[in-house]
Amino acid sequence: MKIARLTRTLIAGISFALLAQPLTAQAEVKIGVSDWPGWVAWYVAEQKGYFKKHGADVKLVWFANYTDSISALSAGQVDGNSQTWSDTMAPLAKGIALKTILVNDNSAGNDALMVGPKIKSFKDLKGKKIALEEYSVSHFLLTMALNKNGMTLKDVNVVNLTAGDAAAAFMAGRVDAAVVWNPWVNTIQTSGKGKPLFTSKDVPGLVPDLLVVQEKSLKAKRKDFVGMIKAWYDVEAFLRSNPDEAAKIMSKVVGLGAKEYAVFLPGTKFFDQKANLQAFGPATDKTSLMGVAPTISKFLLDNKLMEGKVDFAKGLDASLVKEVAGVK
Repeated sequence: MKIARLTRTLIAGISFALLAQPLTAQAEVKIGVSDWPGWVAWYVAEQKGYFKKHGADVKLVWFANYTDSISALSAGQVDGNSQTWSDTMAPLAKGIALKTILVNDNSAGNDALMVGPKIKSFKDLKGKKIALEEYSVSHFLLTMALNKNGMTLKDVNVVNLTAGDAAAAFMAGRVDAAVVWNPWVNTIQTSGKGKPLFTSKDVPGLVPDLLVVQEKSLKAKRKDFVGMIKAWYDVEAFLRSNPDEAAKIMSKVVGLGAKEYAVFLPGTKFFDQKANLQAFGPATDKTSLMGVAPTISKFLLDNKLMEGKVDFAKGLDASLVKEVAGVK
């Protein structure tokens, strides 16, 4: 089964039309989840009883298509959703009242620019064909990689392919490089045909994965969301102390073998309480949500993936993370 991060993209013009009837009043909080390790890990909380332990009445709602989950949150079909900071900006720009309340993880190597043995440095990429999924996290990562090395997208030839096709084209020698995410990063490495020249680990904080909630749901069900944050910290600790069992739980959700799924965990930096407090820190910390926001926003605006400016601070609510930590 392919990891559904094929659709974990920076989509232009997402439709926020109602897909069905909005949420009616009910006790449980409905949380959208799709196929990315930092989000699939919520099923560890469910199966280990962490939600119940912390008094959170939570129903996880699986979305095979990630972009559907973004639309569902914006339409009010779910109380909260697992989505990226970049994919939260477009609805915020449209005036949808959303709040980011938790950082699940940062991609820390699961996204990579893969090159063959002839490419020794970035200058060797000039004029070369690089396959990637346009306007995806891969496109964003390549832009950042080139900028950090004194180059721009004009210095290379981008070939628009899905992540799986990009990996296949690279291994077949039809392109000189490919920007992909796991499992294709691992597939290319184990084939012996390529290695990473630049990964998401080189741009800390720029690919954050979040729990984003409807503002009205947060006001009505704050206790459940506080419980979710406490449950998440239990999940993060469990992932560190019992990685094999965690991989077994998570792999079943997406239909993979435990050993196959375990490959994705090292490239995902799961956030504990300390990391969350830092992530909700000031813009002077260039790895915080406020710190990386202008860079992400510029990419979205430059590629016409978002209309209008975003009040970044308005889209963040650090109060729950601080409440759990016992700080003001």
